[in-house]
Amino acid sequence: MDRIPAALFGASGMVGQRFVASLQDHPQVDLVAVYSSERSKGKKLSEIWKLPDAVLNDDIASMKLEKLDIQDAVKQKAKIAFCALPADLAKKVEPDAASAGLAVFSNAAAYRMDDLTPILIPEINYDHIKIVELQRKKKGTRGFIVTNANCSVTGLSVALKPLVDKYEFPRVFVSTYQAISGAGYPGVPSLDINANCIPFIKNEEVKMNREAKKILGRFDGTSIRPIDIDIFANCVRIPSRDGHLEAVTIQFAGKAPNADEITETFARFEGKPQILKLPTAPKRPIIVRNEENRPQPILDALAGSSDRTKGMAVTVGRIRVDGDVLRFFCLVHNTIRGSAGGSVLNAECAIHEGMI
Repeated sequence: MDRIPAALFGASGMVGQRFVASLQDHPQVDLVAVYSSERSKGKKLSEIWKLPDAVLNDDIASMKLEKLDIQDAVKQKAKIAFCALPADLAKKVEPDAASAGLAVFSNAAAYRMDDLTPILIPEINYDHIKIVELQRKKKGTRGFIVTNANCSVTGLSVALKPLVDKYEFPRVFVSTYQAISGAGYPGVPSLDINANCIPFIKNEEVKMNREAKKILGRFDGTSIRPIDIDIFANCVRIPSRDGHLEAVTIQFAGKAPNADEITETFARFEGKPQILKLPTAPKRPIIVRNEENRPQPILDALAGSSDRTKGMAVTVGRIRVDGDVLRFFCLVHNTIRGSAGGSVLNAECAIHEGMI
């Protein structure tokens, strides 16, 4: 099939660059236009590139950044708009792009909690994408908005999904150790984060509860019903570059399943993207590490089964059961699975469903 033309809004930032890395040589999507702020207008992608683990192709490297312009994206024949804009700007741009007929796949938080907008993690809630048809009908647009989740919520939700499907528990307690790339570029000032940990990330703890409940909820044909599980989070910024590490504790009503059973539940988990073999779907969405000191950001953030899917798998380890309490660690690459790569996978789902 012919590749579908796509534009990228917010290409110069950390997440924007991850979008570029994920989209170059994509088998289904052709990146035809990249947009940024006035400050970067006219620069080539190669001039603003800061990702040490991704090398640009010559044709992509030479693409010039333009000032954000929805109508220009339409003139470039884009049918998809990937959005890496700040939430306040996305709040205005995304509905305008949808009204112009673009399928918007957003990394921004602006519309995550909108009643007709899915927070899509397709291994978990593939069917939530169906609410887009209701969104189109209500808003009278050809285009639509699909969001991905907050980066920490993504890792936690992927790890919780196989447990939610098999067991019952009312509460989850999680402490996150979040990389500085989650704050964008240049991110946290070096004098604040060097040899330090900061036990506050604005709005993060609230997002973890609200978004996870929606993601793990059920689409009943008219709305998404949140799951009846509460998430209690403590969120900390730490001096690692990439990869959010999360310590998860779950208390069961009775005796918890043993560690071997939990391990097997994680290891066997797969979702619709794996069945469909979508390009950006890792072969295993959850990778279990049995070493006593894993997962670690420096070793496991880029977990995945191929070059295209590096960083798309969530790594789980240190699975321990004591009576009625289960504890484990999970790790997600915050700017790949938790951001750009997650949105690209969402677009692949929409393409498979014939929505674009």
